[in-house]
Amino acid sequence: MFFPIRDTVPSRSLPIVTILLIVTNAVIFIFEVMMGSRALTAFVARNGLVPSHITYLLSERPAAPVSAFLPFFYSIFLHGGWLHLIGNMWFLWIFGDNVEDRLGHFKYLIFYLVCGLLGNAGHYVFNPTSSMPTIGASGAIAGVLGAYAVSYPRARILVLLFLFFFIQFVELPALFVLGLWFLLQFVNGAASLVASTETGGVAWWAHIGGFIGGIAIFYLFRPKPKYRYTG
Repeated sequence: MFFPIRDTVPSRSLPIVTILLIVTNAVIFIFEVMMGSRALTAFVARNGLVPSHITYLLSERPAAPVSAFLPFFYSIFLHGGWLHLIGNMWFLWIFGDNVEDRLGHFKYLIFYLVCGLLGNAGHYVFNPTSSMPTIGASGAIAGVLGAYAVSYPRARILVLLFLFFFIQFVELPALFVLGLWFLLQFVNGAASLVASTETGGVAWWAHIGGFIGGIAIFYLFRPKPKYRYTG
């Protein structure tokens, strides 16, 4: 097990969008915390992504208004606890600034939101009958990780490595760290498909969908190279 501490690629500009996303997620979470438990449960059920609700709308109410599908978007900004929020925002802070550098502020914001939608779509496709609300920015942030992996494959990541009783700070190649992260998501996602009962926990397929979507969208959004003709 490992936990990233920082990368070796300095930001070339102030990551305005990354900072605003972190602040927005934090403010919304504080709003959640201020609710009573009953009100919060209803709020999450209404604004979180509940796959079985989407399946019902698609099969029984094909003419349902677009607003009925807004949980795909709303859920990106909701979190289930302080550790959930801090973990997501920490990953976004480490990797988001560099992807924002590459794409530019506006494209990066669109990229982040689309990755969140793709991550939620991935979760829905593999869990269409689940009645559990899914919340969190993990799909969007997974997209950021995918974009970072193909943008800075030679960067190095300082990680805190836990291996049984061995705890050590180690600097590892970004491609190795993020590739291993994706492999773990895929293994756990595959295992979740053969589970006999529905359990709460991590939306693995949101991570997988966001990561793959992030790589694909990055190649569409990245700045085109400028060619100079000499003759």
